[in-house]
Amino acid sequence: MADKAYLAWPFFDTRHAELEAALDTWAAERVRDVHGADVDADCRHLVRMLGAGGWLRHAIAPEDAAIDTRALCLIRETLARHNGLADFAFAMQGLGSGAISLFGTAAQRERYLPRVARGDAIAAFALSEPGAGSDVAAMRCAARPDGGDYVLDGDKTWISNGGIADFYVVFARTGEAPGARGISAFVVDADTHDFSIAERIDVIAPHPLARLRFDGCRVPAAQRIGEPGQGFKVAMATLDVFRTSVAAAALGFARRAFDEALAHALARPMFGQHLADFQLTQAKLAQMATAIDASALLTYRAAWQRDRGVKVTKEAAMAKMTATESAQQVIDAAVQMFGGLGVTSGHPAERLYREIRALRIYEGATEVQQLIIARELLRAAAEGA
Repeated sequence: MADKAYLAWPFFDTRHAELEAALDTWAAERVRDVHGADVDADCRHLVRMLGAGGWLRHAIAPEDAAIDTRALCLIRETLARHNGLADFAFAMQGLGSGAISLFGTAAQRERYLPRVARGDAIAAFALSEPGAGSDVAAMRCAARPDGGDYVLDGDKTWISNGGIADFYVVFARTGEAPGARGISAFVVDADTHDFSIAERIDVIAPHPLARLRFDGCRVPAAQRIGEPGQGFKVAMATLDVFRTSVAAAALGFARRAFDEALAHALARPMFGQHLADFQLTQAKLAQMATAIDASALLTYRAAWQRDRGVKVTKEAAMAKMTATESAQQVIDAAVQMFGGLGVTSGHPAERLYREIRALRIYEGATEVQQLIIARELLRAAAEGA
């Protein structure tokens, strides 16, 4: 039984605890055994189930209101604890449509967001390129105006939901200014002429991933999100919403690993006693539990502050860095505690070991989070001088 004491922390309202309890029950019945035998089909199935269950509406900003960041994080933590692919399916509906939620026109919101919330349309966020991951300013994919359209040329890669998405939010260089200031955002429907899936990409924790190609792809100007040249602002604002939720997903993985390890330690006979009776085991469990609570405090501090309207660039980066790095250590300790079972294909600890690794990279690698934290600290010190 997972420890739910953190739900009594002052970061949360009663509605948050009720949301977590309802989702925990739902997920235990509906998604725990979906493990990606056919990853495309399973993701489509999960999106439909999450939409039908009403959970996807929490990933989309209501009209004239902000996303409830604490609810978003609790949903991701709970889903990740039950099933990593379910967390992925939920998160990408939010990230993929986030730019439309935040900056879309009324027509764009009406066309895409209700379908995303129902699970009728799958969304994707297309920012990274073969030579531009952390360095967004190095983007080469270009969009040139032509009459009432834009014509897109270039590649995007490492795009989650690539190959199964119904639409993609694509960032391309439009040249209003050098570097990051000359990028714009567009919604590109999957059936748009001269847009294609150039390559499907397999990774250690399977989920739909692809390289996209735009070869003279014509997109109506009405599909641009926000003002020309404001794409970097659109991308960063979208990532700011969801970065804290990455920390929450890492928390979910870590909690599941800890629960599995604790149960195993109590049950595993060894040298006339149980694994849990050894001080080395007890020390490791103490370290795991402390790392989880420290990560949770940072994660839900950032979520709480954001829901109060506070800028959380530094706090979200701290949460993302700490939670993902700590979860990697917790899960590695769980694998070690299980011994040979922990590296057996399909075992919960083995699946978690593969699932956690990408979280230390995507939506800003740990090293990028360190730079963000340092930049914010130096900026605050300079302004206070």
